[in-house]
Order: sequence, then structure tokens, then C-alpha cells
Amino acid sequence: MLTIHQRPFSPSDRSEAGHWEGDLIIGKDQKSAIGTMVERQTRTVRLLHLPTRHGDSLHAALRDRMSDLPPHLLRSITWDQGTEMARHNEIAATLRTKIYFCDSHSPWQRPSNENTNGLLRQYFPKGTDLSVHLPEHLLAVEDELNRRPRRVLHDRAPIDLFTALLACGNQPVLRR
Repeated sequence: MLTIHQRPFSPSDRSEAGHWEGDLIIGKDQKSAIGTMVERQTRTVRLLHLPTRHGDSLHAALRDRMSDLPPHLLRSITWDQGTEMARHNEIAATLRTKIYFCDSHSPWQRPSNENTNGLLRQYFPKGTDLSVHLPEHLLAVEDELNRRPRRVLHDRAPIDLFTALLACGNQPVLRR
């Protein structure tokens, strides 16, 4: 298991695209969940439909949702130490990327994901059954969030920046 302390950049370093932060938002009675992935540089969101809350479902959802990315846009994933990542070695091999784990009870080590999960609670309130949301609904929410301009991105939308990264190959797009 690789820890965040082995990651070659700090939580505040967003200079390279392709590093993702992941987590789950948990539903009523901890019986349902939606996986959340956020690209650190562009704040692009990808949501994972999880029929169940165990490692097999997460592995399948990550494979299905993230395997379309070129290597320069899937360099690493940083996750908390939840049991849903029990198959992290298989996930890393499937996606051909590194997976780093945050320290326990340290959400500030995944700041983009924590912020995004707060935004997602507007769509998926705490205490509700998240299993009722079909993959198509998750894609619609994802699209809406990715089209929302962000102050931190100088009023640009994540989708515009991410699309530019896809189009330009392995070249930096964001300049401050």
C-alpha cells in the first residue's frame, strides 16, 4: 500500500494534470454509495455507479469509468483508507496507475474531492438511498458540475480545461 507521503507531490501541488482524488458518498444506513473522482488540476468530476459498496463493485466501476483516459490523464489516484479499496492492487494494475492512500481521518489530503463531495450533497442529500440513482442520472449530474464555471479556475469550467488537455496530448494547459 502506497501512502500519500510516498506521492511525489504535496496536496497543494496541482501543476501536473492526471492526478485524481477519489472517495465515496454514503447513503442511508450506509447501505448505498456513489463513487466520486475529481481530477486535481481541472476539478473535472467523474461519478461511479456502485450497485453494492464492496471492492468488486468499485473495481468494476473504476475500470468502466476511467479506462478511457490516456496515460497522461490517469497518472495516480489518491483515496482514503476505506474498505472499498481492498482490491487496490488489482485496480492499480487494471488502470495502469498508482494508488496512494491518505492518512486516517485526514480529509484535507484530498481537498478537491472533499469540496466536490460537498457540492454533490446538493444533488444527493445525506440520509437518502443513493441506490435509486441510475447511471444516466449520475452522468447528468456530472455533466452539470463539469460545466459550472469555478472561481478557482478563473471562471472557467472544468469540462473546457479537461477537453483541452485531451486535445493537446501531454502538454500543460493551465498556466497561472
